[in-house]
Amino acid sequence: MSEGALNIDEQNAAAASRGSSFYAPMRILPRPRREAMFEIYSFCRAVDDIADEGGSREARTRALDQWRASLDALYARSAPPGLRGLAEAIRLFDLQKEDFLAVIDGMQMDVDADIRAPDAATLDLYCDRVASAVGRLSVRVFGIPPEERQGLAHHLGRAFQLTNILRDIDEDAAIGRLYLPREALQAAGISPDAPPAALAAVALDRACAPLVASARTHFDEARKIMSRCARESLRAPKIMAEVYESILERLIRRGFAPPRERVRTPRHRVILAVLRHGLF
Repeated sequence: MSEGALNIDEQNAAAASRGSSFYAPMRILPRPRREAMFEIYSFCRAVDDIADEGGSREARTRALDQWRASLDALYARSAPPGLRGLAEAIRLFDLQKEDFLAVIDGMQMDVDADIRAPDAATLDLYCDRVASAVGRLSVRVFGIPPEERQGLAHHLGRAFQLTNILRDIDEDAAIGRLYLPREALQAAGISPDAPPAALAAVALDRACAPLVASARTHFDEARKIMSRCARESLRAPKIMAEVYESILERLIRRGFAPPRERVRTPRHRVILAVLRHGLF
């Protein structure tokens, strides 16, 4: 991995997020918070690309190790030139090193072996690392009260990641991955050992039902937490939650049994959410 791959300067950070569902919610934040969120997003995008790109597992592990070393330098106040924006975000919002490392550890799980029908505990650990850890970084930037940060990050992170898993089952299977839990597949009478065959099963709706129920529960719990927080800190997370929950509901209406059409982020829902929570 080249040194350039560790460069997420301010301009690149904003550009990297433009294709994301999170771009609009981040754009409405005050400038220091917005720039910090762009930096967090770009870090996540960079390590996610390592996990998903081609090349040997050894090479991808070395690339993730470079990021671990870069975090060591950042927290020793010796930021590489391309990471000065991330260093500033860390300083301004007291972002915790263990949360960045947790994200890398989640990506390492994908590098070590293609995840296929993990047990429920492994799936929850994966969701914590790749999503709720990002939430723990984000809630500090948003200004969520300290007593509510852990809970909101826990529930929104898992709600978002479970929705992603349900939305991306075909794309994941194409690269040999299957994140549906082993217990749910077996309960539906589906063999967990061959992703393409599992996704062709007519009982797939039954296997997806526990994840749907869990995602809904996490959205509900996140709403309860947000009802206790100051309105100013909730503009971005409320937009994200509304958009992702609309994706989940579209997935439920479509169903999971084959054939399946890709469910995409409804642009009008993003715009309406921004208007509702961002401007008014």
